[in-house]
Amino acid sequence: MVQIKPFKGIRPPAAWAKEVASRPYDVLNSAEAKAEAGEKSLLHIIKPEIDFDPIIDEHSTQAYDQAVANFKTWKANGWLVQDDKEHYYVYAQTMDGRTQYGLVAACHFQDYVDGKIKKHELTRPDKEEDRMIHVRNQNANIEPVFFAYPAQDEMDTIIRQVTASKAPEYDFVAEGDGFGHKFWVIDDPETIARITEIFARIPALYVADGHHRTAAAARVGAEKKEALLKAGGTYTGTEEFNYFLAVIFPDNQLKIIDYNRVVRDLNGLTPTQLLSALEADFIVTKKGKEIYKPTELHDFAMYLGGEWYELKAKPGTYDDSDPIGVLDVTILSNLALDKILGIKDLRTDKRIDFVGGIRGLKELADRVDSGEMAVAFALYPVSMKQLIDIADTGNIMPPKTTWFEPKLRSGLVIHSLDE
Repeated sequence: MVQIKPFKGIRPPAAWAKEVASRPYDVLNSAEAKAEAGEKSLLHIIKPEIDFDPIIDEHSTQAYDQAVANFKTWKANGWLVQDDKEHYYVYAQTMDGRTQYGLVAACHFQDYVDGKIKKHELTRPDKEEDRMIHVRNQNANIEPVFFAYPAQDEMDTIIRQVTASKAPEYDFVAEGDGFGHKFWVIDDPETIARITEIFARIPALYVADGHHRTAAAARVGAEKKEALLKAGGTYTGTEEFNYFLAVIFPDNQLKIIDYNRVVRDLNGLTPTQLLSALEADFIVTKKGKEIYKPTELHDFAMYLGGEWYELKAKPGTYDDSDPIGVLDVTILSNLALDKILGIKDLRTDKRIDFVGGIRGLKELADRVDSGEMAVAFALYPVSMKQLIDIADTGNIMPPKTTWFEPKLRSGLVIHSLDE
């Protein structure tokens, strides 16, 4: 069973919420962040390298120090203000007419250590360390992680009652993507207590997005526990540093979109030879100039030489009883990227790049047509059931398997590790 709690959120006044809120640190590069950041934008805190001209190394001591200075300035200016009482919050996102409602809460690091917060991706030590430095320096979780929980009827009812009973604190449409963002404060003590009770009987949470932030937060919590004990203090497990910021959505409201691949060369093959090699494991059908989008599992699209092709994996080339082997990312990696194109390690091979489906399949064609890439592959999205099955069995998905959209907006609320 998982432990969550309300917390005293640090957040912008309603009049400035849209200006403060930003895209997450890891979905835009430094140049994009510098161009996008307004005066009050959280990007100055989560990507502080943009405050220098020219932009400096985001992992430099100077950048980390600037992040701390900016966080203090935002609070001093009143652009971020801490609530005086502990609350849960509701964060709703609307994309393409579909709205998902998440509970904003503080989760306990021990649940991650004990495997009650389940992951489906591996993390890289260097990226964990970068996030740890930010949490240590700020003594706060500046950006939330994105979790899922098994949908609960009672929680659905509570969220409906909260969102119907009063106007949201924040209500804006983000520029650029056009996604809607709404935010409510849950301040009724009985409702807060009941939410805590409901989650105390939920067996697990699932990391949807933010594996490195989750791992980093857990490590900081463990460090602070160890430091307290070493200093002779009394550890109760209820100290604020045990908790980290998350937005938790019911699994049946989330949508995973496709995460596609582009490859720089054909590994010495001609286009004709590539097509011939693919026919050993796929039924290959030429679709022409119009974009072809996969319509079901084990159905792939390929863009090569100005033409779209359907690749349908032949029966017997995959194992539906294997939670990893049945994934389309695994099938494509084994039968095409590795076997034919010689790409053995998706994490390190510089010949491959990954394109989130939010950019559309035209992005794949554009990158091939430009000459930057030689071939592109589009996949049918992974399902939430597949993600949960993999996490529950302790397996790890191949790299770049899931792309959740919309992304959480950063800056709507921050969690301090102080009481």
